[in-house]
Amino acid sequence: MKNIVELSESNFDAQVLNAASPVLVDFWAPWCGPCKMQLPILEAVAGRVAGQAVVAKLNVDDAPNLAGRYGITSIPTLLLFKEGKVARQFVGVQMESVLLAALEATK
Repeated sequence: MKNIVELSESNFDAQVLNAASPVLVDFWAPWCGPCKMQLPILEAVAGRVAGQAVVAKLNVDDAPNLAGRYGITSIPTLLLFKEGKVARQFVGVQMESVLLAALEATK
């Protein structure tokens, strides 16, 4: 998972809420089939936005408090954070073009 940051409850605030650039967070779980489909798309997006934005993953099984804080009821859910606040939400597998457009719009 080159260029994708692994998040946890201990580093979430520092990596996401205090980030200088936009952060796209994938809320996922290892047993989730659609989440596995989303991974190569996220890897492509991360490669395209390196240095301008951050792409990160948070395993909801390991971080249930964060999943609850953001009302994650289905996965994959992707939240796009800008300046520590949720700017966009995507539920289900998203195409690379959709995610890139959303990240471009946050500049």
